[in-house]
Amino acid sequence: MAQLFLRDIPLLRPPRQADLLQILWCPYEHDPDCKPATALFWRSAAEVRDVLATPPEPYEADYPGYVPEPCVLAPEAITEYPNSLDLSPELQRMLEDWNRWQAVGATVDSSYAEYPQEFYSTHLGNAPGWKVAGRPPWGRTDPTPRYCAVCEVRMTPLLTIASWEWDGDEGRSWVPQEDQAAAASSHYAGQNPPQPTRVGVGSTDNMQIYICPTSPQASAHRSDPMSRPACITPLP
Repeated sequence: MAQLFLRDIPLLRPPRQADLLQILWCPYEHDPDCKPATALFWRSAAEVRDVLATPPEPYEADYPGYVPEPCVLAPEAITEYPNSLDLSPELQRMLEDWNRWQAVGATVDSSYAEYPQEFYSTHLGNAPGWKVAGRPPWGRTDPTPRYCAVCEVRMTPLLTIASWEWDGDEGRSWVPQEDQAAAASSHYAGQNPPQPTRVGVGSTDNMQIYICPTSPQASAHRSDPMSRPACITPLP
């Protein structure tokens, strides 16, 4: 489904000598939340041999969006701020003050004058798309803290699998500069620019995988609005 190398993404924090994270999922919906089941494998890239030139595809799947389009990831470090609903009431009131935005010289389109908080939510808070670590996106329900079943420590986001890299014209501000031209068109190379992986989780949801910072062999994934355990396998 996806594989991430430590050399590209230092935030992975693998156990022991692992430097490669492989994420697999079953292209069928599973109870209780009707999402694909996931399995994570930490490995040493140097020990991975006999790599198939053409990985096998499932002979069937519940939905086309459960079979990813083969593509190469281009990891990029970004800065994102909390979802506005995660902020204190005082900070939320500050975001709603148009005069404050003007006073700090922020380049904000005047169309946001009536609802300046929308600028923050669209362009600064909670980056959309696939991401490692970062801030978990809100879904149909409020975010729920996840705790490790092994040591009861609060788990941290490992990976967000998103149905869309951005949503609509306004969300295009998160598009990398080198992809802006492609994003301006409706389709290119037979693909939809906001959905290069062609992955669609449920009804355009996100799937969030969490990991324990002290017991990396334990993980869970959260599919909006519920969660259940996922399997994670360390190096042999």
